[in-house]
Amino acid sequence: MNYASPPAEKTWENHLILNTFFDPLTLDQPRRTPMRELISTILSHRTTHADEELAYDRMLEAFGDWAGVLAAPTADLAHAIRTTRWPDTQAPRIQEVLRRIQAQTGGEFHLDFLTEWPVEQGMQWLTDMPGIGLKTASLVLLFNFHKPVLPVDTHVHRIAQRVGMIGPKASADKAHQVLLEQLPKDPLVLLNFHKHNYWHGQRICLFAKPDCAKCPLKHFCNYYLEHYGPATPEALAATPKKWDKAWGTLPH
Repeated sequence: MNYASPPAEKTWENHLILNTFFDPLTLDQPRRTPMRELISTILSHRTTHADEELAYDRMLEAFGDWAGVLAAPTADLAHAIRTTRWPDTQAPRIQEVLRRIQAQTGGEFHLDFLTEWPVEQGMQWLTDMPGIGLKTASLVLLFNFHKPVLPVDTHVHRIAQRVGMIGPKASADKAHQVLLEQLPKDPLVLLNFHKHNYWHGQRICLFAKPDCAKCPLKHFCNYYLEHYGPATPEALAATPKKWDKAWGTLPH
């Protein structure tokens, strides 16, 4: 593996290395229920995790349940989720999403029907709703229903471009397609690829000042080559093999 290796080989090497660096995850327990994953991800757009959680909690404290959220005056809902970036936009979107879920289920608020739907049908249904793009739909389908899709957030996108897994001008939507084609259609592999690159982007491959000294991908990363030249034997020998908890906690 080197800087000139084909993108698909870099993608698989990235998975193998980060799977060891951060330790592999399992599909046993989703981090959230499907409804919470969907609504929380809508709330999270350009918003910190703490503010997203606060908005979610305030919303249900104010209106009790999803029926209450749907029936609430939109202005009141916007006030409840005011810690998000665009509450006046997100409030009517959330209510429209709840309305469509209710229509699909015959009056209930759940996404269980996605279990039996093919990937393409579930993806189309989700992305047809306001405020739900490929990333949000992929998170729900992968995390909660173990569908073979790959969420590409800003961190995954940034690392894929820097390493050379995708082209330097490939959009996030294009990255969903390209990276998914380069990986096995295995939900466990896709979950680990997403989460590990998310953590890597949050803690090491930062947007402004990436901590390249700690990066285990430096021997084939185009960004490292461009800024530091080929990794020296000394730099490779000094590269940590595992995430050190002393560097801080990993994000959700």
